[in-house]
Amino acid sequence: MYRVFEALDELVAIVEEARSVPMTANCVVPRGDVLELLDDLKDSLPGELDDAQDVLDQRDTLVGNARHHADSVITKADSESEAVLAHARAEADRILAEAKAHADRMVDEAGAHGRQLVDEATAEAHRMSTSAAREFEAVTGRARAEAQRAIDAGNNTYEKSVADGIAEQQRLVSEAEVVTAAKSEAERIIDSAHAEADRLRGDCDIYVDEKLASFEEILTGTLRSVNRGRHQLRTGAGMHDYVEYPRSVDDPSAPRAGTPHHAHERVDERGAPLAV
Repeated sequence: MYRVFEALDELVAIVEEARSVPMTANCVVPRGDVLELLDDLKDSLPGELDDAQDVLDQRDTLVGNARHHADSVITKADSESEAVLAHARAEADRILAEAKAHADRMVDEAGAHGRQLVDEATAEAHRMSTSAAREFEAVTGRARAEAQRAIDAGNNTYEKSVADGIAEQQRLVSEAEVVTAAKSEAERIIDSAHAEADRLRGDCDIYVDEKLASFEEILTGTLRSVNRGRHQLRTGAGMHDYVEYPRSVDDPSAPRAGTPHHAHERVDERGAPLAV
């Protein structure tokens, strides 16, 4: 088969490389080379192709034989299937009958075992009921005794608690009287503290007002001295006639700053000297 494809490739190459005939779509190929390649193709084709062609020629005969054989096989299979089906039905009926008999036997055995279990359970329930009734009576008796004991203890505790409550109430009443007296004393102390605070606040206000008045006086004198100095500068007088004496706030009698050496000199409201 490989030679077949190789020969075909060579034929294609010869046709593609052949010289064209002018004015047509034909070409000139070497006849010998082409025939040789065609012989190679014939020799390289497998014999199965001839057999396949023979099969195609005898197709109708083979199909008819196959159909006939198939019909015979189907007929034989139908007969065999009917026989197998009949045998299977008979076997199924037998198995079903055996299963039904086995099931009936198991049902009977289960019923007998169930009745036995019911009888045993009934007897056990009766025994447990009797035992539970006895245990209930015993537990109830113990519970009644324990409840009575708890009631007696609760009554005793209640009476003791009532007595303790009365005593505690009396004690709290006496403590309430002490608390009332303490509250009155605290209110008196608070009122005294408020009064003392008001007094101290008033003294503080008076002290601050006095200090502010003194400071205002100092500022007024200083402003007058500044005005006199400016006037002296404008009139050509020197500042050597003034001596700085800081005036203390705590000493109102101290000389003002810028007081002239001639204390008897009179000045106007702007600080200018007046003629005597």
